[in-house]
Amino acid sequence: MSRHHRRRSTLRAFARGADGTLTAAGTYQTGGMGGDQTDAPTDSLASQGSLVHDPASGQLLAVNAGSDTVTSFRVQGTRLTDRHMVNSGGDFPSSIAVSGNLAYVMNAGGAGSVQGFRLTDKGLMPLSGSTRSLGLHDKKVPLFSSSPGQVAFSPDGKDLIVTTKSADTIEIFPMGRDGRPADQPVVNASASQVPFAITFDARGRMLVAEAAKSTVSTYRIMIDGKLEVAQEPLPNGQNTLCWVERAGDFFFGGNTGSSTVTGYRSDRHGRLTLANEVGIATPPSAQSQGVIDLAVTKDGRFLYVQNATSGTVDGFRVGANGSHTKITTVTGLHSFTESGMEGIVVV
Repeated sequence: MSRHHRRRSTLRAFARGADGTLTAAGTYQTGGMGGDQTDAPTDSLASQGSLVHDPASGQLLAVNAGSDTVTSFRVQGTRLTDRHMVNSGGDFPSSIAVSGNLAYVMNAGGAGSVQGFRLTDKGLMPLSGSTRSLGLHDKKVPLFSSSPGQVAFSPDGKDLIVTTKSADTIEIFPMGRDGRPADQPVVNASASQVPFAITFDARGRMLVAEAAKSTVSTYRIMIDGKLEVAQEPLPNGQNTLCWVERAGDFFFGGNTGSSTVTGYRSDRHGRLTLANEVGIATPPSAQSQGVIDLAVTKDGRFLYVQNATSGTVDGFRVGANGSHTKITTVTGLHSFTESGMEGIVVV
């Protein structure tokens, strides 16, 4: 069994050039401690959404899993200022979702929970009466394979969604007008095993990456919180698809077991297909081992991929047909052995 590492949580900032290349622009301490889930093979937090930028408020939110806290910064170009830290309301926070002036933090340890906050000029303010249990059975530092994968809001903000990996469920909390979730979630069986990351297409349908068979399933969220499968699980032929991000009508998924990135496209009917026959948009390389988190620029022109084992970030230019070309590799980041980096965002 691996030990639980606690270390100071650090953010690295980079300036992005017009051509998508990255230049180091600063290092910032969150004031909290990082952490590692038990037996995590590549990704310390085993989640998507551990680092989130909210354009409306101009704030960057980061979990501190080792100290059960969340830190907010104000983003000013490549500088992070006005740091505030707040208790996460549970054990081992690993994912954050934002909708309007609401932020919900997913605590992955113990029974698991979601905790609500208001986004204010002074950072996150806890929302009383907003804590909801996920009913899991884990230790305070969870086993990576049984922890929840992500918390996300539906595009209209009416539902809060959590994936639970070992339970193979997608749990929907309908949201009240007061910003608090329903007392109990609507529990939906996942269409495939080990649901992990969540994103949405242009029509508001939910795409979920499933790690067991490296598939993506597409759902409609119904008014009662139940899910309707809009497209059955689509396999990509790779190993351990965990992360998925949207870039316009294209989507990119990170396959940590294969150290590859898969490209998908959505047609005018919303049907998802692989961008090429073999399911590999990005072939593996020596500097791109342990693909985990991904981030896409708002205009969909650039994709950035975090490689945990190598301690690198690859940057790609996305073409009009969804193809992409590597334009930069940042080296010298914290590489994963028993502990490593996780979380990447474009502002």
